[in-house]
Amino acid sequence: MPLSTYKPHVLKLIALIQRHPRLIALYGFCSGVASFLLVDRGARVAKVIAILMLVSWVWLVLEHLFRRSIERLFGIEMPPPLMRFLTQLIHQESLFFVLPFFLITTSWNSGQALFTGLLAVAALCSITDPVYNKFLAPRRWLFLAYHTLTLFAVLLAALPLILQLTTAQSYRWALGSAVALSFASLFGAIRVQRWWRGLAMVGLTLAMGGVGWMTRTWVPPATLWLTEVAVTPELDNHRRTPGEGVKEVTSSELRRKGLYAYTAINAPRGLNERIYHVWRFRGQVVDRIALDINGGREAGYRAWTHKQNFPSDPVGRWQVQVITEAGQMIGTLRFRVTPSELPPKPR
Repeated sequence: MPLSTYKPHVLKLIALIQRHPRLIALYGFCSGVASFLLVDRGARVAKVIAILMLVSWVWLVLEHLFRRSIERLFGIEMPPPLMRFLTQLIHQESLFFVLPFFLITTSWNSGQALFTGLLAVAALCSITDPVYNKFLAPRRWLFLAYHTLTLFAVLLAALPLILQLTTAQSYRWALGSAVALSFASLFGAIRVQRWWRGLAMVGLTLAMGGVGWMTRTWVPPATLWLTEVAVTPELDNHRRTPGEGVKEVTSSELRRKGLYAYTAINAPRGLNERIYHVWRFRGQVVDRIALDINGGREAGYRAWTHKQNFPSDPVGRWQVQVITEAGQMIGTLRFRVTPSELPPKPR
């Protein structure tokens, strides 16, 4: 069947998308929710959805090559406004795809709220035509940052699902790939009339990579989240279940029994990850204990640390931060140590 017979269908599809552009955003959000729900079940559908997500970015990076091929095969001229429209659709699909992952895995009482909030604002901008077309697109430096942020978030969510990379590996690959590919795709789409502007774009791209690495603790691990946590003086080793959680403990009880920090962490099937329980007292690290987890368990991988050595004066507020090798925080457990009750004086 000649390719020209598909031309009317392609034109109808383009017309449908132009009439209802927010369908792409809705599709992206639904596919993101579906992928997130399927992650802990190890379903291959989640991997397939993530791969399809990345295919759209292959189109964006090789847009000029594909545009010439479409014009040659289908006889359809792809005007620049239409190409910008397709780029906007990919941004919509991508941002709404990753939002469910980050909304669930974000520790909202930390700097991670800023990153996820930025993603939500970027998603809203992608479906608001006046903001996207009149504010973002004309400003090359801002559009480059927007483009890089979107691709970075997509890779953070997709790479652990597709390749079972650890969080640390995913972060390095996502950051490096986002910086390189976003610059390559936009450099071909944007005409740089002066050489110094081209150098400025290179410098901006490298600066964004540096900022992304320095602020990695503010970026949630998109495919790791806590399903159960507890700070408890007792733990059933046979059943691997914690005792009753506590928010406060006296210093005498602390020295007599110690404390367990119990966490159940959900991770994609096949993912082997090293995490750390970082015990903090008055903002200072007093202990850092490594734990290896395996993904795929429905209730999450259960791991705990038992701390018995405490400072001479442990009274105050404590934290146990659960972090990845890359320094991304999965969650935080908090408790307070109170002074021991003094025995009554004899009369």
